[in-house]
Amino acid sequence: MSKQVIARLKEKFGTSVLETSDFRGDDEAVVLKTVWLEVAKFLRDDPFCAMDHYIDITAVDYPMREGPRFDVLLFVRSSTRRHRVRIRTRVHEEESLPSLVSVWPGACWSEREVFDMFGIRFDNHPDLRRILLYPEFVGHPLRKDYPIEKTQPLVPYREVPGVDKLPPFGPEMGQPWSRVDWNERLLGRDIHVSTGIGLSSGQRASVSIGPEHCVKEGEGNTQKLHE
Repeated sequence: MSKQVIARLKEKFGTSVLETSDFRGDDEAVVLKTVWLEVAKFLRDDPFCAMDHYIDITAVDYPMREGPRFDVLLFVRSSTRRHRVRIRTRVHEEESLPSLVSVWPGACWSEREVFDMFGIRFDNHPDLRRILLYPEFVGHPLRKDYPIEKTQPLVPYREVPGVDKLPPFGPEMGQPWSRVDWNERLLGRDIHVSTGIGLSSGQRASVSIGPEHCVKEGEGNTQKLHE
């Protein structure tokens, strides 16, 4: 059934559907951002699709990818027809997407979270502001290039009479990754590391590992297999 939904999208939107996949049973269509809102309305209103159950919107950051940096993903299903699909689009760092709140009101909080964590803006959103972090927070923590040693919060605690408050965490506290000198630990070694650590240390990040970069588990590290 989900494959038929993808087929209807391809029939309706033609070349605006860039690619499709069904990896491990998850049917997905990648669409141009220019039809993001129209695709959502079609999935909701088309009698066969009948996507009345909004699940989530999230994002993925690919800072070293050529082309658009972010993938934005929409998850929806039909409670009556029991099929579900994932819709993906790609946006550059300074680009925005149309809000889907007018299609599924539940998208309001999801879009706010994507804005808060990744900095992706949604046009015509009724209340686009941070949802997990406070307004003075600087940066977007789920971006892969967010400094791992960054100390937050960046504003002082309020003074409350009769209430003792702890000072903000320092670089050596709270964030466990900041306790590690990654440049020293990785010096002279050929190992895969996370994208964030790779960007900050100049190491080879494990963004995509194909057959040419087979890996095995070593003692506390992931090491490249040399032929």
